Amino acid sequence: MLVLNSGGSGSAAGAVVPAVIVFGDSTVDTGNNNQIGTTLRSDFPPYGRDMPGGARATGRFGNGRLPPDFISEALGLPPLVPAYLDPAYGIGDFARGVCFASAGTGVDNATAGVLAVIPLWKEVEYYKDYQLRLRAYAGAERARAIVRGALHVVSIGTNDFLENYYMLGTGRFAEYTVAEFSDFLVAGARRFLSEIHRLGARRVTFAGLAPIGCLPLERAENMIHGGGCIEEYNRVAREYNAKVEAMLGALRAELPDLRLAYVPVYDTMLDLVTNPAKFGLENVEEGCCATGRFEMGFMCNDEAPMTCADADKFLFWDAFHPTQKVNRIMANHTIDICYQQGLL
Repeated sequence: MLVLNSGGSGSAAGAVVPAVIVFGDSTVDTGNNNQIGTTLRSDFPPYGRDMPGGARATGRFGNGRLPPDFISEALGLPPLVPAYLDPAYGIGDFARGVCFASAGTGVDNATAGVLAVIPLWKEVEYYKDYQLRLRAYAGAERARAIVRGALHVVSIGTNDFLENYYMLGTGRFAEYTVAEFSDFLVAGARRFLSEIHRLGARRVTFAGLAPIGCLPLERAENMIHGGGCIEEYNRVAREYNAKVEAMLGALRAELPDLRLAYVPVYDTMLDLVTNPAKFGLENVEEGCCATGRFEMGFMCNDEAPMTCADADKFLFWDAFHPTQKVNRIMANHTIDICYQQGLL
């Protein structure tokens, strides 16, 4: 196992991977939502309170760094992957790592509309724009090499179910059964992966869903049944994940030059939930921020009482997002899978 430390940088793989390129939702959004007109933001305290170098609310939904940041550092690249819309960064920074992700988005375009965030198709448009800028900056040959050699990290899907289908706001629940909606999402994910491959991506990790019924927000909604995990949601996640794995296998066969790894987030998160002591965790049911039951975004703020002193004892930072400690564990797992499956 390649262990990612809280500090330092560099590994032998650094010479092999020129950049980390990120697509997805709040699990990997390093600050793009700061620059758009949405209420789904985290650019204020106590978000970012445990960032290396001192508290800094960057727009990451957590108390510190996200998995792409740790992955980048492990590959000898910068320890923070910059958001593409962040005006503090330029193409020289993006040549080594760039994030197009947007908190609140999904595979389904309707999901992005719920909170007016960046849809996945727009993330792809930013990817195209990035490549034009990269060619102007580094030359066509070098730009092509950067894109082909980059590790593309994709984490998306939770919002399609919890913010879209089960919240009833988009009408998808009336249009599809949940199984049909899963099929719809998997087909959309396949189109997305085929498109970024067409645009040059050759190393891609695609994360499955976590046990979404065990998020603190869902547990809080399940208080009538004792506050446990919502098993229906977990079952849907497992069934969706199985379909994703099958789709990825078919896509590998169709595109033999695409090294495509499935990251089984569900298994790792379930291990954290069921065996917390193994990871030094004390609370896996509530977030660190405020009561930990429903607060996220603007409800997780510096005025909220009861925020925990040590987030490393918690699986979740707010009612939806993991702590920096858990993000490091997830990044470790992703790196291990990349080595096992020949991406690195």
